[in-house]
Amino acid sequence: MTVRLRRAEQVERNRTAVLDAARRVFLDRGYGGATVDAIAEEAGFSKGVVYSQFGSKADMFMALLEQRITERAAQNERVAAGKSVAEAARELLLAANRELVSEQGWAQLLVEFRAHAARDPVLDRRYADAHRRTVAELAALLAGLHDRAGMSPAVPPQSMAEFVLAMATGVTLERAANPAALPAEHIMAMMLRALDGVTPSGEQSADQLIQPATAGPAGRPDSGGIQ
Repeated sequence: MTVRLRRAEQVERNRTAVLDAARRVFLDRGYGGATVDAIAEEAGFSKGVVYSQFGSKADMFMALLEQRITERAAQNERVAAGKSVAEAARELLLAANRELVSEQGWAQLLVEFRAHAARDPVLDRRYADAHRRTVAELAALLAGLHDRAGMSPAVPPQSMAEFVLAMATGVTLERAANPAALPAEHIMAMMLRALDGVTPSGEQSADQLIQPATAGPAGRPDSGGIQ
């Protein structure tokens, strides 16, 4: 029993080490540039050890993604705990934006992987299953917030969750081209307005927070406004 337990512990340690190495290599080289050879070298293992844990590069990425989904769902629950719908929406959006900034590499990696998976029917189904879990977790959180507040959401929670996730992807792509794009306060105002009804009474509405750009030279928006 002791020998089997030690072996199981070693297998789990090896798996964790491979995944940690895979994450570093993916972030450094991108999904397309990463190889099993590079991951094995980073982990300090032979390719045989890596393949004893995962059947392919895609398997490693999907394992990392599943971990990420679990961690993000738990984080969202902590952020929203004990808050009103409006407070939770604001804090969740702020947390998401902080993560897009602090973990920009992962956000870009996920977009790259999604585009890659779309060309592979089998991998696309695997990604779609994982993404459905992400949507379901966020939708359940939003539905619970509304239920506890005795409120009816403006649109179904699933659509709200899909919208938030789609916006996160769009922000990632826009900031890849222009790191200064979409300041957090502008995202907050537009998202709260789009989700409708989450601005508590007494606070500025999103309409008040979004100021029109002033005209600059040649009638173009001035750089101080939203562009």
